[in-house]
Amino acid sequence: MKKRLQFGKVKKQIDYDMIRIIGIWVLKILLVCLLAFVTVFYFGRQVRNSGDSMRPAVLNDDIVLVNRMIYDASKPKRGDIIVFKPNGNENARSYIKRIIGLPGETVQIKDGKIYIDGKILEEDYETTAIEDAGTAAEEIDLGGDEYFVLGDNRKNSEDSRMADIGNVKRSEIEGKAWFVLSTKGNFGFI
Repeated sequence: MKKRLQFGKVKKQIDYDMIRIIGIWVLKILLVCLLAFVTVFYFGRQVRNSGDSMRPAVLNDDIVLVNRMIYDASKPKRGDIIVFKPNGNENARSYIKRIIGLPGETVQIKDGKIYIDGKILEEDYETTAIEDAGTAAEEIDLGGDEYFVLGDNRKNSEDSRMADIGNVKRSEIEGKAWFVLSTKGNFGFI
């Protein structure tokens, strides 16, 4: 601040240029913080995978980043790896599984093969053989907001074949897994 003497009194002048520069910096800092918050909230939620049910796509103890915004703009698709809370239980851990059956479809597992509306599902990702069809030994009709999910490691997966998990409702889906953070070499986009 500049001081000027005038008839024995001290008069202060306000430096408007300095106030404008400080205001611009404060605004820029606030915008960067807002952008960082939105990015982390919608694309950076971290979920730790527990178990080998999604091997080899996601390994035990891998940290997965979840895109929470994608399903606001589009519908979940067959083959997407999703993160969900089974039966909407907010206290349960988050599960990571692959979407197999879509709303309105009929799913059945016979002789180790997955049938969607009576046709064998061709999968282009690595999985293990299905030894236990669970509840899907009989036809399962998916409701208008239900998805049938399986782990890629079908021999070691708690998924829609189990009565305590069952079909996943759209409201239970937290988002799409899109990136793996791992120290075991399984690092990158899913």
